[in-house]
Amino acid sequence: MTDSNEIFDTERSSLVELERRLDLPRREFLKLCSAIAATLGLPVGAEAAVAKAVETAPRPAVIWLHFQECTGCTETLLRAEHPTLEKLILDVISLEYHETLMAAAGKQAEDARLAAMRKYKGRYLLVVEGAVPTHDNGIYCKVGGKTPQQMLAECAADAAGIIAIGSCASWGGMPSTISPLATSSPTGSTGIATVLGKPVVTIPGCPPNPYNFLSTVVHLLTFKRLPDVDAKGRPLFAYGRLIHENCERRAHFDAGRFALEFGDEGHRKGYCLYKLGCKGPETYNNCPTIGFGDAGEVNWPVGCGHPCIGCSEQGVGFQTGIYELSELRYIHPPVGYPSIHEKQGKGASLGAMAIVAAVGGGAAGAGAMLARNLGRNARADAQPHGPDEAAKPPAPDQAAASRHDPRE
Repeated sequence: MTDSNEIFDTERSSLVELERRLDLPRREFLKLCSAIAATLGLPVGAEAAVAKAVETAPRPAVIWLHFQECTGCTETLLRAEHPTLEKLILDVISLEYHETLMAAAGKQAEDARLAAMRKYKGRYLLVVEGAVPTHDNGIYCKVGGKTPQQMLAECAADAAGIIAIGSCASWGGMPSTISPLATSSPTGSTGIATVLGKPVVTIPGCPPNPYNFLSTVVHLLTFKRLPDVDAKGRPLFAYGRLIHENCERRAHFDAGRFALEFGDEGHRKGYCLYKLGCKGPETYNNCPTIGFGDAGEVNWPVGCGHPCIGCSEQGVGFQTGIYELSELRYIHPPVGYPSIHEKQGKGASLGAMAIVAAVGGGAAGAGAMLARNLGRNARADAQPHGPDEAAKPPAPDQAAASRHDPRE
C-alpha cells in the first residue's frame, strides 16, 4: 500500500483544490476517507488510495431515477452530517439527472436525461430509487409519460453499472406489502433486478445508511469496479453479517435477559429486544457498526430501545408483523476454539483435547440455557458464515413456537 504522506505530498496542490471545492478542512476530508475505507472493510492505510481516487478520478456521470418511493433514500443522503453529503454528491460525482434535486422540470428535465445518456453512453452510473409496478403494464407510476418499466429499460441499456438504492428498488419494499387476503400487492411492485432480469448492486434499507451508498461509489472510483456482492446483489462489506452478531445487546440475548414490554424493568436496563419482535437475528446489515441514517453518535433503532423491523431484509421487512418473533439462525454464542500445535505425526494432547471438550461443552450448555430462557424447545444450529447460507429448518414444535406472542 502506498504511503499516505507520499500521496499527499506529491498531489498537494490538487488536494488543496478539492478541499476548497468541497469546502472541507483537510482534517475533515481525511476523516471522511478513513470512514469510507473502514466501512468498506479495507486495511489500515487504504484511506490514502481512497483519498487519491476521490481527488484525481474523473467524476462519474450519474442518472438517478425515482419510481414508487417516498424519496427517503435521497433525504437521508442530503441530511447526512459527516460531512454534509450534498457537497460530495454534487462535486465528486456528476449528477446529470435527479428529479428531486434538479432545477429543470417537464420536457427540459427529460431532455437533460436523454442528452446525458447520449454523451456518457456506456460510461454512466444508473441509480434507481423506488419500486417498479408491474400490474396493468405499470400504469400506476409514470414519469414523462413513460412507465418505470419503459424508463428503466431505456436507461439501463447503456449504463456502465446499476445500483438499486433502498429496499423499494432492491426488492419491492413497502409498496410490495401484501394484504393477508391478497396474493400480491395492489400494483405488483417489485425490485429492478426482477424487471431487468440481470444482476444489479442492491443497497437495501428504509432508508439505507448514506455511507453504504457512498462507499459503493467510492469503491468504484478507487478500484474501477463495483464491490463484491452476495447472491442478492448486496455489497458484502455492508450486508455480510447478521445484525444480531454485532448487536450491543447480544450479551443479554446470550444470557437470556429480555425486555418483555416497552417500559418494563428489562427494557429500562437495556436488555435484549428479541421478545418484542426484534428482527436482528434474520436481517443482514451493518447498522450496529455505523448506525442508521447518519443520525449522529452511531445511533440506530435498537440503540434507542425499539426492535429492528428488518427493513433491509427481503421477506422480513414489511412482510411480517413488527412485533412478531423472528426466526433464529442460531441460538448459541460464537465460540473460538484454541489452536492445537503438535509436531507432524502426533495427535492432539490430552490437555488440548480437554480444552476443546470444555469449550464445546460450554457452547452446548449456553445453547441449552438460552433455549430454556426463551421458553421453547430449540436446537443450537451452527453459526452461518454468510447471508447466502440457509438456516437449518426448525423442528415442527420450534416452528410453531417461533411465532407466538412475544409477551408470553
